[in-house]
Amino acid sequence: MSTELSYAVVTPAHNEAVNIRRLAECMRAQTSPPVEWMIVDNGSTDDTAAAAAEITETITWARSVFVPKNDVAQRGAPVVFAFQEGLAALESGAAVVVKLDADVTFDADFFAVILQAFAQDPRLGIAGGMCYELDAHGVWKPDYVTRGHVRGATRAYRAECLADVLPLEPRMGWDGIDELRARLAGWDTRSLDHLPFMHRRPLGAREAPWQKWVDQGRMAHYMGYAPLYLAARTAFRSVREPRAVAMLWGYAEGALRREPRYPDSSVRDYLRRQQSLVALPTRIRESLGRASR
Repeated sequence: MSTELSYAVVTPAHNEAVNIRRLAECMRAQTSPPVEWMIVDNGSTDDTAAAAAEITETITWARSVFVPKNDVAQRGAPVVFAFQEGLAALESGAAVVVKLDADVTFDADFFAVILQAFAQDPRLGIAGGMCYELDAHGVWKPDYVTRGHVRGATRAYRAECLADVLPLEPRMGWDGIDELRARLAGWDTRSLDHLPFMHRRPLGAREAPWQKWVDQGRMAHYMGYAPLYLAARTAFRSVREPRAVAMLWGYAEGALRREPRYPDSSVRDYLRRQQSLVALPTRIRESLGRASR
């Protein structure tokens, strides 16, 4: 009798007709297919609905739902609302639930490896793959993150952990806040460095170059980042991307406008403890892929 965990997948998709067809080929090839794949057409105006219909006709465990596009201006809100609509439509009661973006591709054993990680570590609450993006020379390069952070693009939750962190914050930073809440509840969170996925659209590609960094700064203010840590993070990012200095503007803008912060002070306090300047050199090495992980 198989002891492999079951999993279900939710893919929010807004104007992703080309990407969702390519993703479907990856899903068909999985050595461990999901019990459900829910495609959430989030108010698309392109051919996404037709693409989803083609997929559901040929993949027995795929279904699709249409939800009107959420017009909340806050970056991150539409994808969170679409994901939660997809969660509500799931019927399987799977042990693991994956929030999977439409603009990624991966190997046939991708989800088998993720399920193995969950099976081996009962305290693993959130896991995902290592993001690779094309550099200026057309070479796929890993985009490292700090220890414990999992990219939202291939974000897998143990069902019990997901219950602990719902509802997700409908704004940018949702995939940092849920990790903090998971750790406070006793769960571990980590990316699997040996498990690559290819991100076919660079982070923030739909935004103006400066705006994505301003939004990062406002997100940092909302989450309660320590100012010195944000300054150090800005300096680090600016070496490779000078526009990253706009994070400071976004943070200051949030502070000057007295914008609200995440209401749970225990989560903000936990984040500040993780941002100790003593730990900063290790976090920098992790972001460069040079620390033991």
